[in-house]
Amino acid sequence: MINKAPLADATSGTPIGAALIQAQLKTLPSSPGVYRMLDARGEALYVGKARNIKKRVTSYASPAKLAHRIARMIAETTQLEIVTTHTEVEALLLESNLIKRLKPRYNVLLRDDKSFSHILITGDGEWPRLMKFRGARTAKGDYFGPFASAGAVNRTLNWLQRAFLLRSCADGVFSQRTRPCLLHQIKRCSAPCVGRIERADYDALVEDARRFLRGQSQDVQRALARHMEAASAALEFETAAAYRDRIRALTQIQAHQRINVAGIEDADVIAAHVEGAQVSIQVFFFRAGRNNGNRAYFPRHDKAESVEDVLGAFIGQFYDNKPPPRLVLLSHDVPERALIAQALSVAAGQKVDVLCPKRGEKRQAIEHALANARDALARRQAESATQRQLLEGVADAFGLEATPTRIEVYDNSHIMGTSAYGAMIVAGPDGFEKSSYRKFAIRSALPVSGTSERPAPQADMSGAGTISAGDDLGMMREVLTRRFSRALREDPERERGTWPDLVMIDGGVGQLNAARRVFEDLGIADVALIAIAKGPERNAGREVFHQADKAPKSFEPRDPVLYYLQRLRDEAHRFAIGAHRTKRAKTMARSELDEIAGIGARRKRALLLHFGSGKAVKEAGLDDLEAVPGISRTVAQKIYDTFHETG
Repeated sequence: MINKAPLADATSGTPIGAALIQAQLKTLPSSPGVYRMLDARGEALYVGKARNIKKRVTSYASPAKLAHRIARMIAETTQLEIVTTHTEVEALLLESNLIKRLKPRYNVLLRDDKSFSHILITGDGEWPRLMKFRGARTAKGDYFGPFASAGAVNRTLNWLQRAFLLRSCADGVFSQRTRPCLLHQIKRCSAPCVGRIERADYDALVEDARRFLRGQSQDVQRALARHMEAASAALEFETAAAYRDRIRALTQIQAHQRINVAGIEDADVIAAHVEGAQVSIQVFFFRAGRNNGNRAYFPRHDKAESVEDVLGAFIGQFYDNKPPPRLVLLSHDVPERALIAQALSVAAGQKVDVLCPKRGEKRQAIEHALANARDALARRQAESATQRQLLEGVADAFGLEATPTRIEVYDNSHIMGTSAYGAMIVAGPDGFEKSSYRKFAIRSALPVSGTSERPAPQADMSGAGTISAGDDLGMMREVLTRRFSRALREDPERERGTWPDLVMIDGGVGQLNAARRVFEDLGIADVALIAIAKGPERNAGREVFHQADKAPKSFEPRDPVLYYLQRLRDEAHRFAIGAHRTKRAKTMARSELDEIAGIGARRKRALLLHFGSGKAVKEAGLDDLEAVPGISRTVAQKIYDTFHETG
């Protein structure tokens, strides 16, 4: 059982810092647990775990012997809390959970830790559904993943639909259909909703999909190849073509990515690269022998922290809300690696190995992840340098006293005054800060005549009042009033870094004056305001910028600062969808393999059976070609060179 015992109270007059710790040493337990150091406002400064709490906290009683960062943390401590646990493993799990929840200033912090997408084959209906799933696994069925990005899972789903023809529609849509949908017409669904497939045949497709996603891909593909040959021999060419298309879809999923290591089935490869005071951590996901993509992380940490300490803290927080695989490969031998493995095993309900390979194929996977981590950090540093230059350019262009570290951009959106909302985006030295974005449902807008909408109950708008339908200025006043009224309540001393240095409004002089009135009403005089208005004929590049008591300003058409401000404006719009559809070209009847010397009928047949089409052979990598039965390294190289320029 976990017991919580506060050891001091910030309001009781107890000495702070080292004196507080020294006064409490006699009452500290010698058991495993987690300790929290709190400041005068009760906010967590640091969360740590220990096998022996008393022994660990004793080390803080003499700050003169500690690093400057730790000494500063102890000086700010006014309260100490502990949570005892039965084991050190429980303490490690609790520590990771508290760090993610409390975000203490002096801990290594994993930022932007979003959940990952999975592929789900539902198991609670007569006709299982193939779908993308993200969040808590409450639905019944089989989950496959994780996938590093939405793009990766969407591409995989696209090809799975082509290969197995499983339905993806919601149950409500499925039950009400009277004729096949578009997916059936483009050969991505077998249309069980209208009886175009027997139940037993559909169940067979579902089982094939499960087998494929569990790693039995070669068995499934060989079975499809046999069916295609049998159909072809029986002169059932349409059926054979359907099997060919399914083989092609499977090949697309199985195609080797830039890294695919033999011997790695279910594993996460985690590599950290440090340069200066920044650490980049790259995570690759392997499931069922396939590479499901990778993602880069840049945890917040003190510059004195070693890369091993940062990586160890990252692992605990990373797996706090997601199940670990059976194998975790690390680039550095982190402290307490065995303890971390025990904690992950407890969380996963199965044995988890945490290894730091030094040689062999697993080390090759680590080296590849390290290269990606180096590249990601280099890109981030280059972007940061460019970002600083752009922010300095903004300060020079508008005569700001200092380079802005937080820019907030506001825009409104509505359709004839209905369903109105305001949006705020945030940008700074690290680019867009999407975790700080906010949307404001306009509460005081009146409905358009003839609509059924009614204004929401009036909140305290501090003078915003009721807004007539389509009143952009009134909406802007409400958004800014709500945003900065809350800022004044929650952070009047401006210590949390949530106050902007510059506010940019999408609009002209009217919007600027509306924002000025809000700031005047709230007594805010030290936040710079600009408004960006579309130029003559609404042409991009001819925008006009308005400031209070200054002449309108324009930029040269190719000025980098103008491009930057346009990007901020466009991000706030949220309207640019940027949809580009990919053209589908049909495979030519004549195979390009016929043009390669040395590729006879047998090898051509083997290649087409394996890849499904000549186009897929053309797009295959060298290792993929060599994996085809009967294709040697020399022949694979000849095929590869035929379709790729080597000079």
